[in-house]
Amino acid sequence: MTPAGELQPLHAHGEALTIDAFVDRLGLWEGTPRSAERPRVLAGMVGSVDGRATVEGRAGGLSNPVDRALLRAMRAPVDAMLVGAGTLIAEGYADLVDAGQRERRIARGLPATPLMATISRGLAPALTQVPLFGEAGQRIVVFTESHEELPACGADVVLERFDPGALTARRCLQRLRASGVRTLLSEGGPTLLHELVRERLLDELILTIASLLVAGDGRSVLHGPVFEPPVALRLDDVARAGDYLFLRYLPVA
Repeated sequence: MTPAGELQPLHAHGEALTIDAFVDRLGLWEGTPRSAERPRVLAGMVGSVDGRATVEGRAGGLSNPVDRALLRAMRAPVDAMLVGAGTLIAEGYADLVDAGQRERRIARGLPATPLMATISRGLAPALTQVPLFGEAGQRIVVFTESHEELPACGADVVLERFDPGALTARRCLQRLRASGVRTLLSEGGPTLLHELVRERLLDELILTIASLLVAGDGRSVLHGPVFEPPVALRLDDVARAGDYLFLRYLPVA
């Protein structure tokens, strides 16, 4: 079962949604890919009201229980996740889905947990210190330009190698699609999200606005060179939980 919490409509009118109902409206359980070339790509991100992506270096400092439950619920229907190596390490990823979500996946013919994919061009040794890498049965693919090896760990880890300078998010998505991945959730970080947007690989964005002001010069939800022109988005859905907002955006073609 998803942890307690409801997503309320933005205004006082309308019917409240459970977190699972909100995720079901995304249509991810249908498993429809974007094309034969790449999966459908959904990004789930959290940012402060002033746009910051972290507090003291971690996105977890912005989250509340409903936001965390929503993020885990979005993991449940997808074939794979894509998370930058820096984010995996900083956030200490572990235990991707809850027991009830595992059962729902298995009942629909999916593996118990999503495949975790990450990009680490230099093959950061700290990856194997991430708790997820110690979980028996967890499938992980690391896209890298390094010829080094990672130490043995409990998870089932595969290294997908590229020639130096050849690794891009698009090519990673193409390899994932070729291996059968139809739907994919990216949880950042901000640099990876920038590349997905720049290369027009993002199909939708679920952005949580945390009711916090952080200030400082930390990274924003999207980190990288300015888009010229800016990328237009269409607001498709809005929900709230207390003072937190949950916004579903679709890039304008």
